[in-house]
Amino acid sequence: MLTRICLIVAIAAALFVGGWNIVKVREKVTTLVSQRDDERNQKQAAKADASKTHAELSKTQDTLKQTQTELTDANAERDKAVETAAVQVKKATELADKLAKTAADRDDAQTKLAAYAATGVPAERVGQLTRQVKDMQVALEIAGEEKMVLVHTVTRLTNQLERVLGNTEYVVKLRPDLRGRIVVVDPKWDFVVLNIGENQGVIEEGELLVSREGKLVAKVIVRSVEKNRCIANILPGWKLGEVIEGDEVTPAHPAS
Repeated sequence: MLTRICLIVAIAAALFVGGWNIVKVREKVTTLVSQRDDERNQKQAAKADASKTHAELSKTQDTLKQTQTELTDANAERDKAVETAAVQVKKATELADKLAKTAADRDDAQTKLAAYAATGVPAERVGQLTRQVKDMQVALEIAGEEKMVLVHTVTRLTNQLERVLGNTEYVVKLRPDLRGRIVVVDPKWDFVVLNIGENQGVIEEGELLVSREGKLVAKVIVRSVEKNRCIANILPGWKLGEVIEGDEVTPAHPAS
């Protein structure tokens, strides 16, 4: 009897131990499976991150190449603008010298004409001298117009050069004696037409102050330029009153 009881106890103990071991093994298996799944998910996430990083790196490299190309183009354009501006400045200087010489020749001819007239020189000779003076006067006026065109060209090229160099604080400067009037107003779209253009020295992106009877009314910025007129937009925040036809415009940033 005692032996049977011991046997039963031993079997029960063995079953308990076996069940306990099975539970422990199951827990370990579950833990291992969970760890495996976590490692697999981490590897997949790492691969996804690596792919994303590679794509971003490729995109960055493409952007860098494009930026380098744009920089090369900008440098070439800048060099061309500098060269063109230098040529125009040289022409303006030569024209100024020519203008001064023509003026001196004209004054000399006028002096000689006065001297001949005072000494009773024949009318034919006086007429020749008079024609010479007139011819010199015409040449002087033409030279003056050419000089003005060159000055406008130099100013325009200077503005283009500043934009190429990326000087965001630079403002377009207009000739200080520039004066004009508004001939057309569109209040719906806030644009105006002015009676001055390229021939008078107006440059695109130049800013003009609009005034009436000495009081500031608005500020406009030139958007397109023709020979003797231009179109400008009223700048937001600078409309201090209603702009009307006949209002006077002057440079907001006159060249020194």
